[in-house]
Amino acid sequence: MDGVSFPVIQHGLAVLLTVLLLVYLDRLSASPVIAVFTHWIRWLTVSFGATYLLHILEWSSRPYWVLATSAFLLWFLLETLYNWIAIAAFSKSQLPLFPPFEKNETGDEWPAQRSFIGLRERLRGEEFTRVAAIRAEYLESVVLRHSIYQSKDGIMRVQVMFLPHRTGKVAVCYNISSQTRDGRRMITDNQFLPFGGFFPESWSVERKPWTRSIEHLLKHHAKRMRESDMEFVAWEEDPIVDLNDQQRVLERINTDLGFLFPRHLQDEYGKIT
Repeated sequence: MDGVSFPVIQHGLAVLLTVLLLVYLDRLSASPVIAVFTHWIRWLTVSFGATYLLHILEWSSRPYWVLATSAFLLWFLLETLYNWIAIAAFSKSQLPLFPPFEKNETGDEWPAQRSFIGLRERLRGEEFTRVAAIRAEYLESVVLRHSIYQSKDGIMRVQVMFLPHRTGKVAVCYNISSQTRDGRRMITDNQFLPFGGFFPESWSVERKPWTRSIEHLLKHHAKRMRESDMEFVAWEEDPIVDLNDQQRVLERINTDLGFLFPRHLQDEYGKIT
């Protein structure tokens, strides 16, 4: 280990502490932004750390950049294989892709966390009124909870979505939607979960996963509305009816376009083609 200088050890410890701090913050906050940085820093740390060990231990005589690139691609291959297996397992599972929503009468609509209570106050400050609390159940232990708010003029409808996180915490996302007189729909959301399927052509969807502020997302949606040539009208349909209609439309169009297997083939092939 004579070839390891003190500054190198210092830098390595600093990187390791940064990774551990980000992992801790990820578990504490369930923030998708922190999760992205944690993912990439962990990937780079493993790749370059393994390469440096090979280099200083003289286990390989290849150039450093060759070893670093190989380690980076090997990690990419392992992560891809893991995600492939996870998607295949989900496709074969009994978990529904588009679960039906129902009225939430359990009283657990909002998580008891200070940040979420502040979110409710900010929505009220933007003159949004709560119109429904709904839930969709995947399993007894996995439940999606949505709280629906509507603007004072009824043109904007906001879904506040509380999503179970792998850390045991709750992540929050927003879906802002407006409809036109001729049946088109404009949607702005900040969901971070990947979706490789299709939306109806009459939907104008913009996803901004890096925008975690409800105020900024509302301003962006309002800007899209102003810059469009659509004539927007107030929402009148019941939120639960509308969401379940959306689920059926998404399932049908993704089946028709080949992203999903028809239901009668899913037991044999899984859900996702």
